[in-house]
Amino acid sequence: MAVEAIGHWTLPDSAYAMWVRGELADHLRLPDDGTRVEVVGGEFVVSPAPVYAHGGILSDIQEAFLAARLADAGFPWRAVQSVNLDLAGIGDGYIPDMVIVDRDTDAAKRAEEVLHLHAQEIGLVVEVTFSSNARDDRRPVFGRQVRSTEWNGYARGGVPYYLLVDRDPRQSGVTLFGEPDRGEGTYEVLGEWKFGESVRLPEPFGVEIVTGAWKSWNV
Repeated sequence: MAVEAIGHWTLPDSAYAMWVRGELADHLRLPDDGTRVEVVGGEFVVSPAPVYAHGGILSDIQEAFLAARLADAGFPWRAVQSVNLDLAGIGDGYIPDMVIVDRDTDAAKRAEEVLHLHAQEIGLVVEVTFSSNARDDRRPVFGRQVRSTEWNGYARGGVPYYLLVDRDPRQSGVTLFGEPDRGEGTYEVLGEWKFGESVRLPEPFGVEIVTGAWKSWNV
């Protein structure tokens, strides 16, 4: 079974620098099968490709934003999956499941053929947990996890909103975080929902996401 791996060996350069240059995955000889390598808290983390249900949840979210766009020609937000996010200020590099960007940023980045986005270009980031990487998406648990997580990194980078879809059967549900404290690397909880409830993202998004088909992973 594929599991998350955390690297602790010598590289020719820092993991972050190699990630930014697009060299880290090749250096580690990772398979071209959807396996991801990210840099979290200065350490590289390798995660297997997620399961189908994970992608289905992302499609539901993307369709909600598309529906809002079709209903209102002036709707400014676009949902984009699996892009590189360079958090240069803390030396981390993530591949969020989804980012929400405004239409001007979307148009500019498509034209530029850029390799990375930066935190100031994102309105909201979405992560959906799967069994091998869930702890990296959540806020750290005091006494059980000492290293930083992506939750901390997104806050330190100043990403305004973070939507976490946790499929862990012990705590499944959806949480919207906001009001990042960049110094402390923390968020406030703005909303919580159970699977089956409609998630209503507040302004500036004003999007409703139906979660009726969302399930916890199998144990």
